[in-house]
Amino acid sequence: QVQLVESGGGFVQAGGSLRLSCAASGRTFSISGMGWFRQAPGKERVFVAAISWSDGRTYYAHSVKGRVTISRDNARNTMYLQMNSLKPEDAAVYYCAVKRGGNWYRVRDYDYWGQGTQVTVSS
Repeated sequence: QVQLVESGGGFVQAGGSLRLSCAASGRTFSISGMGWFRQAPGKERVFVAAISWSDGRTYYAHSVKGRVTISRDNARNTMYLQMNSLKPEDAAVYYCAVKRGGNWYRVRDYDYWGQGTQVTVSS
C-alpha cells in the first residue's frame, strides 16, 4: 500500500501560479512513476503530467505543456507540480497517483490515489 497526500491548492487569479505537492508514504520502494490528474465538475478525470521515479523523464498533456513543470524529490518521496500562467480552465480538483500500468496517460494505469486538492482560478 502507498498513501498519498496532496497539498498546495488554493485560489489564484488568472495568470498566477501555484505549486502542488504530493507526499507518498508506505511501500514507496515500489513506485516506478507518479502522475497528476485533474477533474473539473461534471467532467472526467484527465491526465496532466507524470514523471518517472528512476530517470526523471516527464510527460505532459498538451493543454498544460509549457506552463506546468513536474518534478520529484526521491529522498522525500514527494512529487511537485509547478503551475504558471494559470487559466480559468485549469480550475479543478488535482489528484496525484502511483503509476502501475504501461501507459503514462491513462487513468486506469494508476492506483493509490490521493484525496485531491482544489485549484480555483478566477478570470
